[in-house]
Amino acid sequence: MSVKVIPSERRTRREFLKSTAIVGGGILATPYLSRLAFAAPTELTMLAWYGHAEPDVVAEFEAENNVKFKPKYYTGGDNMLGLIAQSPPGTFDIILSDAEYVQQLNAAGYIEELDPKDYAFDEFFPEFQQFPGHWQDGKLYSVITRFGFLGVAYNTEAITEKEASTYKVYWDEKLKGKVGHFDWHLPNLGQISLLNGNASPYDIDESAWEKVQEVTKTLRPQIGGFFDYGGTFSSLQNGQMLVMAGIGDWITGALEKGGAKVRSVIPEEGGLQFTESFSIGKGSQKADLAKKWIQYITSAKGQVKSANMAAYPCLIPNKKGWELLAVETPEEAKRQGMLLNESNAMDLIRNGRIKYRQLPVQQSLETWNDFWSEYKSA
Repeated sequence: MSVKVIPSERRTRREFLKSTAIVGGGILATPYLSRLAFAAPTELTMLAWYGHAEPDVVAEFEAENNVKFKPKYYTGGDNMLGLIAQSPPGTFDIILSDAEYVQQLNAAGYIEELDPKDYAFDEFFPEFQQFPGHWQDGKLYSVITRFGFLGVAYNTEAITEKEASTYKVYWDEKLKGKVGHFDWHLPNLGQISLLNGNASPYDIDESAWEKVQEVTKTLRPQIGGFFDYGGTFSSLQNGQMLVMAGIGDWITGALEKGGAKVRSVIPEEGGLQFTESFSIGKGSQKADLAKKWIQYITSAKGQVKSANMAAYPCLIPNKKGWELLAVETPEEAKRQGMLLNESNAMDLIRNGRIKYRQLPVQQSLETWNDFWSEYKSA
């Protein structure tokens, strides 16, 4: 349809009235659209790791649903639990948690039961359709949205891939004062447990736990610092730390894409998998919108945004998401090992080289946390 422009000096009153009637009719014909366009957006509160409510991930959903996310970011599951405990029920509409904390959230009554039929589990790889801890007595409480592997993160100009292919590199004399810890006990102590040969790194008896503590203590003279997300990112980027324990591609991937000479490798002793999932906060007054968000971010389209998240990239559980990722950002699909019909990230899980990160089984979480605090202050 084309619009004929009439010079102002020749435009009659009849023509002016005719044109305004057409425009006015268009407005009157779409009252609900106009109302939606001018309505104040609905605020959705999200408790999550940094990045999950940033524009590169949520902008499309916000625009399509007239929503505005209000995030509260945390570092580490213990910090997350503390923030919820200190907040009235209904404070957080959406809660992103690491998989090992879902059972604690459920036991404390912090999250709502979900209907499995609302989510596209048939598009997920079989390993993620009934992910451990997300279900309790056949009931669903959280939906996996992304995951990643933890191994040895290293500066490629200072360390070779072969050197980094064992956790023993942390004790290399040339790295004294240049080894950093991501400041969270679960990934770090889990790595030492793998180094000690524990097939189930978090399900160990008291003798094995004593050995984990002993070996960890011998690493202390090598350590140049304990870092949160931002500190880990910057210390690897500027070369302050040449090796980082307790992380993986979720940080080095973002740095590598920005040109930093860093990388992560799964060592010969094996790696750990962290798993992130979304739940609906207990008492949320916007549960329907929260459900819609989880449906969106776990759909193929949302999964591509999650895999490419600017804050930290991750692997995704939706097989159709892999297919779309290979079309939209093939280089990133290849970099992360998410290409079907060739060796990929799922092979690492299926051949047993990856163990799920979880809470301690035979010791309390407080026991591990107390040791970590002592180790840091040594």
